[in-house]
Amino acid sequence: MTVKYRSKSIASALPAAIVLVTLAANPCGAQAGQAPKAKGAAAAAAPPAVVAAVPVAVDYLIGAEDVLSIVFWRDKDMSAEVMVRPDGMISLPLLNEVHAAGLTPTQLKDLLVEQSKKYVEDPNVTVVIKAINSRKVFITGEIAKAGPYPLTGPTTILQLISMAGGLRDYAKADKIAIMRTENGKPVSYRFNFQEVLKGKKLQQNILLKPGDTIIVP
Repeated sequence: MTVKYRSKSIASALPAAIVLVTLAANPCGAQAGQAPKAKGAAAAAAPPAVVAAVPVAVDYLIGAEDVLSIVFWRDKDMSAEVMVRPDGMISLPLLNEVHAAGLTPTQLKDLLVEQSKKYVEDPNVTVVIKAINSRKVFITGEIAKAGPYPLTGPTTILQLISMAGGLRDYAKADKIAIMRTENGKPVSYRFNFQEVLKGKKLQQNILLKPGDTIIVP
């Protein structure tokens, strides 16, 4: 008996791969599609395709420089991985220019479905955020892991310090500053790490905004 395997690949951004197994007729008279009589024969399964997506809140708004994976089910020629341009637009095959900035992934999916109906019958679209580059906060100074961090959801100063590995031994925990631009002007907020840990003056543990810089002296 001869066993042949034929795999049908699906776009890499989809959650799983499908393997079709075709059993050819054998000298003993077994028909295609029937289970083999020989013991030990097994169908090989392809590993699932992993979607490398960034977890975001349902109300996350796509911004400039975000990287998106747009997958059209059964229409791979229309699928693409794109970066949102500074003007908020993305470029896709057939659809050309589509405005993505300021939309949630779900809203963008609905927009793409509507615009692609002229080219595809019953379009099925998946929008995956591969990288967030539009919403960042920065932390520097006496911190374990200084650098930029994506702001994917509501994040407080204390949470960011935890994400950055905590303060170093000689950090001045009572003199942390948050630099922010409001209405085109720079403003500064103070944060006392020790007070917040003790449950005091919790109002200073404010939510961060894109572009904020936390300085740990």
